[in-house]
Amino acid sequence: MIRKHAAKPKQNLSALKVGIVYIGAIVGGGFASGQEILQFFGYFGLFGVAGVLLTTFLLGFFASKVMLIAKRIGASSYKEVIDAVGGPWLGPLINAVITFFLFGILVAMVAGTGAIFEQEFGWPLFIGLSIMVGLAGATVLSGLSKVIDAISFVVPFLLVAVLGVALYIILFVPFDLTWSSPESASLPHWHMAGFAYVSYNLILAVPLLVPMGNLTDAQALKKGAFIGALGLGFCALIILITILAMAPEVTGFEIPMLVIAGRVSPIIRLIYTFVLVSEIYTTAISSLYGLVSRLVSGDSPWFKPITIVIVTASFFAGQLGFSNIVSTVYPAMGIVGFIFLGSLLMRPAF
Repeated sequence: MIRKHAAKPKQNLSALKVGIVYIGAIVGGGFASGQEILQFFGYFGLFGVAGVLLTTFLLGFFASKVMLIAKRIGASSYKEVIDAVGGPWLGPLINAVITFFLFGILVAMVAGTGAIFEQEFGWPLFIGLSIMVGLAGATVLSGLSKVIDAISFVVPFLLVAVLGVALYIILFVPFDLTWSSPESASLPHWHMAGFAYVSYNLILAVPLLVPMGNLTDAQALKKGAFIGALGLGFCALIILITILAMAPEVTGFEIPMLVIAGRVSPIIRLIYTFVLVSEIYTTAISSLYGLVSRLVSGDSPWFKPITIVIVTASFFAGQLGFSNIVSTVYPAMGIVGFIFLGSLLMRPAF
């Protein structure tokens, strides 16, 4: 086993591959729905563009630092990095935040599915909630060895769908970018929103960033972190401009990008719906498995009962509504995650 981990092919991870994995760790149903971008950047109007630019730099900086610290200490799991960064006092607190955040992400994905089916097909909210709870629960209960493959398969389709719809609106629909509604934002200032966005997304990405720290050299890690950050920043900027272009027409919807996709054509809207549900599914199973596996081992007799309890709880919590969850849980997790960012700044990468 040791020799396999040390084999040369695993040490040649390219900067581009690092960047793609980083993008895949962050891009999810909340991102593609447009609700996430609206809450953190859209309500600030053009100041949201400054927020996206700040976020892009910070995502690259902090991701590179996480991977370099993982390389320095030879970490095999993200808990080791969190303990090294947070120390004996903050480490357990940061770990607790991640555990709670994984549940928040799961609930957001369940609620997002309910919102999609309610908005697109007029189905009662509980049907969409039940579908995602059933799919996510069944997948985790039957084993999750193919989750990474599922994410890698779906993400490119999602990015093509998001960018295709956004670019069509930008190129062919007359618009202005004067709309803003900062009083509707969850956080009072665009720069605070940018830091919170980085904070919670970095926590979400850490489980995938840490293993890459030992799979390539420091230079590739740095380049890969910023390649991923630039890709994420570009996609966020395109979605932001699209939402501002269609505001306030789309800002009252749970899934703004679906409404925007409908402006292209009904067929594109339907395709976007299924791509989005697929991405929500991969995010939901990843969050659910990550949460359950943090509580008990995969071979524990408690694994199945705890999985069932968690998905049942997510069904009831999901009835709070997708936009309500994104506007409250996400910023709250981002603010608490400032502890992690502050601890990272205090620790040397080498």
